[in-house]
Amino acid sequence: MHRPIYLDSHATTPVDPRVLDAMLPYFTEKFGNASSRNHSYGREAADAVENARSRVAALLGASPKEIVFTSGATESDNLAILGVAHANRAAGDHVVTCVTEHKAVLDACHELERRGLRVTRLPVDEFGSLDLEELRAALTDRTILVTIMTANNEVGTIHPIREISSVVHDASPAVVHTDAAQAAGKIALDVEADGVDLLSVSGHKVHGPKGVGALYVRRRRPSVRVAPILHGGGHERGLRSGTLNVPGIVGIGAALEIAGRELAADASRLAGLRDHLFSTLTSELDGVRLNGHATARLPHNLNVSFDGVESEELLREMPGIAVSTGAACSSASLDPSHVIEALGGGVARAESSIRFGLHRFTTDEEIDVAAAEVVRAVRKLRAGVAR
Repeated sequence: MHRPIYLDSHATTPVDPRVLDAMLPYFTEKFGNASSRNHSYGREAADAVENARSRVAALLGASPKEIVFTSGATESDNLAILGVAHANRAAGDHVVTCVTEHKAVLDACHELERRGLRVTRLPVDEFGSLDLEELRAALTDRTILVTIMTANNEVGTIHPIREISSVVHDASPAVVHTDAAQAAGKIALDVEADGVDLLSVSGHKVHGPKGVGALYVRRRRPSVRVAPILHGGGHERGLRSGTLNVPGIVGIGAALEIAGRELAADASRLAGLRDHLFSTLTSELDGVRLNGHATARLPHNLNVSFDGVESEELLREMPGIAVSTGAACSSASLDPSHVIEALGGGVARAESSIRFGLHRFTTDEEIDVAAAEVVRAVRKLRAGVAR
């Protein structure tokens, strides 16, 4: 049997062969521990880590000294949120976030509330965008952190992070964290120009390996105080203890370097394929509604609702396509997408939504085949309801 066409790249992406080639030596002949610098094996591994650190920093417009390697964006989010809250508790007890954040952010904020901090969750409009004036009004002199994602992992809406950072820094002493797991390698990022103080990325969202990520932590103008959440050895300048995943770190470095070099070409091609998919669906079917912003969105994202069709049933009718109904982190839950509900579409719209995620290796033919499969399945389900 042929494998399904893969259109779930928000969940993960296939490793680029060039990334795999870069990683392979560090599983075998270059297997040293990067902390064992008293011999050549360790120094070789340490050099590879620092080279990858420079590659990650280059994509973000940061200094290599501002990059902390983690196990992924979830850990990076937790380190940023819990670490800032713990290190700055004397300065304040208030955090601001958004209702459409990834569960890694929302659950970390729930943990802060359990510890006695206050959390404000900003609403979004029908396109998934937040109101900058509502953000400004939420800030107080006790606000220590604002955490807003760069781009949404379900509907692809891109937040104006530069404007958000400006509002926050003008009105409060808070630092700004952004989860850029879906945005890195898809749109241009620049921590200095965007004014962010902490930024999370993940390797496997950008054709790198799973199990590795990074957190940017601003070191000057101002230096951001973050307390570690893992202890035991003081690795990564004391912010993240644990033996470094050298092959994974080499992989995320290679993946982000390639993504930065090919960003413009990839974004243009994927946006064209995404728009072709959407235009095919809307020309062949009635009752197809776009979720998220029409223009301020990621180039590889398409999230749509099909009136009168339950998304779980639709997935079962399309075995030839690998897509999802929402975030992979929430796939075990039977609850409808909190993101779609936040747009004001209600439970019915959330339960009829499908997320298509294109990637670097998606082909024109795959999009045409997938579109035809979706049209066939939706017509079949609607005909069954009509009977």
